[in-house]
Amino acid sequence: MKKMTKTAAVALGAALLMATPASAQVTSIDQLLQDIRTNSAQTQAENAQREATFKQRRDQQSALLRDARAELATLERQARSVQSTFDSNERQVRVLEAELKTAQGEFGEVFGLARSKAGEFKATLDASLITSEHPNRTAVLGDVAEAKALPTSDQLNQIWITMLDEIKYQREVKTFKASVNNHNDGKPVEITRVGAFDVFTKEGSNFLEYTVPEDEGVFALTTLPRQPGGAVTKAASSVTSASAGDLVFGPVDPTRGGLLKSYELKSNVWERIEQGGFIGKIIIGLTIVGILLGLFKLLTMFMATGAMRSQKKSAKASKSNPLGRIMMAYDAAKDKDEEIVELRLDEAILRESPKLEWGLNFLKLGAGIAPLLGLLGTVTGMIKTFQAMMIYGTGDPQLMAGGISEALVTTMLGLIAAIPLLILHSFSASMARSMQNTLEEQSAGIIARHVENRRG
Repeated sequence: MKKMTKTAAVALGAALLMATPASAQVTSIDQLLQDIRTNSAQTQAENAQREATFKQRRDQQSALLRDARAELATLERQARSVQSTFDSNERQVRVLEAELKTAQGEFGEVFGLARSKAGEFKATLDASLITSEHPNRTAVLGDVAEAKALPTSDQLNQIWITMLDEIKYQREVKTFKASVNNHNDGKPVEITRVGAFDVFTKEGSNFLEYTVPEDEGVFALTTLPRQPGGAVTKAASSVTSASAGDLVFGPVDPTRGGLLKSYELKSNVWERIEQGGFIGKIIIGLTIVGILLGLFKLLTMFMATGAMRSQKKSAKASKSNPLGRIMMAYDAAKDKDEEIVELRLDEAILRESPKLEWGLNFLKLGAGIAPLLGLLGTVTGMIKTFQAMMIYGTGDPQLMAGGISEALVTTMLGLIAAIPLLILHSFSASMARSMQNTLEEQSAGIIARHVENRRG
């Protein structure tokens, strides 16, 4: 056994010698054993220190746990005490409520009705335009509606006094100052109120919408995103500019803002054109080009007619007008026989006819195509409507409104385009025929004078 131990020690020593750096190589077994003892003692000291630290921390955690349990027990005792006090107060409240109900007697139903009506009246006044001028007038009604005790006589009197004030305010046309959310950077501006029906700014006559403000810093009045315009805005301007005692016509919205609010859904001209889709835009483009061409054609023909009238009074031919060019053709062939002169004048008239009729075919074509394009838009719009009905059913009319709008708008645009184009074509064709008749008449006169001069 000793031999084996010695052998193991030698082997361990050899392994340590091999693993030890060159600067710390041991030279004997005794030195190796001494190093082992030193390392073992150092390791035991470190382990003892760690064990002491662990025990210290365990004692600290135990102390913290005892403190937490003690605090929990204290809080539980306080909670039981508070719950006992709460239960006692609740029983006392029920007893007092029963005593109050007994003391009220028949007055309880009366005051209950008063509280109910005060709450209903407060909701009505809060939604009224008049509250924008008198924002704090429903405070007393709120106190009466929310009070559990009997209301005082002053509070009850305030209900019917507020009703009388509402009647008085509804018959007033009043100008006051208030802030508007999206106007003048929130600074107070002068506002005119027509009873409980309309409210609009004094400057510009912009109609306002009243909503009960829910957040702090938000005003009750807001400018309508789309103004009604036309006669409604003009009537509002007449009210704001009227003096005291003047009798003027003013706007009155019986729905108290509902009708004016509906102007947001009203489409303007460009939005209606957009509803016509691609076909509607084609019709509008055709209309614009046709009207411009027709006006240009009428202008040039008016100028040519005036020049021809002037040419009739002058013996000197001018190439700036059709009659002058006819006269120039005669001057070039007046030495020929009368048959040749007649042929030359007929040729000159034939050359002028395309110039006079230029653009008439386009106007006629546009007047005929526009209704057909409108009919095409009607068909495509109805197809979209039927597709929406097939997919979504007929429960929501708004899903079908797009196709119906396209169908009706394109038909309207086609008729609107055809009417002016047809009128322009009729006037232009009439003037062209008149000018051609004038040329033929003057040509016949020239030939007659030529024959008369040749035959003496």
